Amino acid sequence: MHMPGEKNLNLLIKSMKPRLHPGQYVFCTVQDLHGIHLEEIILYFKEEEAITIILGKETADRWHLPYSFISRWITLTVHSSLEAVGLTAAFSSALSKKDISCNVVAANYHDHIFVGEKDAEKAMSVLLELSN
Repeated sequence: MHMPGEKNLNLLIKSMKPRLHPGQYVFCTVQDLHGIHLEEIILYFKEEEAITIILGKETADRWHLPYSFISRWITLTVHSSLEAVGLTAAFSSALSKKDISCNVVAANYHDHIFVGEKDAEKAMSVLLELSN
């Protein structure tokens, strides 16, 4: 059974506990999922133009998929509600003030942030500072 996530913004920010995943991640575009092993990708999203997949850089290289942005993956380990208001705005604003681009994926349990590889450590510092 799925338990509801936290909605209180102050509590969410204080307890977001960002975790930096090891490895490098990339966004690739494919026309269909033929030959794509879903257990090897993080996410796929079907848009009108194509399917975007997020996966490890090593897997993309092995599959010869082109990409232009190498990122690191940060998970906010607090169990946030999909109905929570303001969490994305709070952390994206804090990151933008430090000139850090973030690409956000909200899933049922956690928010996931993909930041440029060179900005990963700085992003972690900003997120930890925000939660204190």
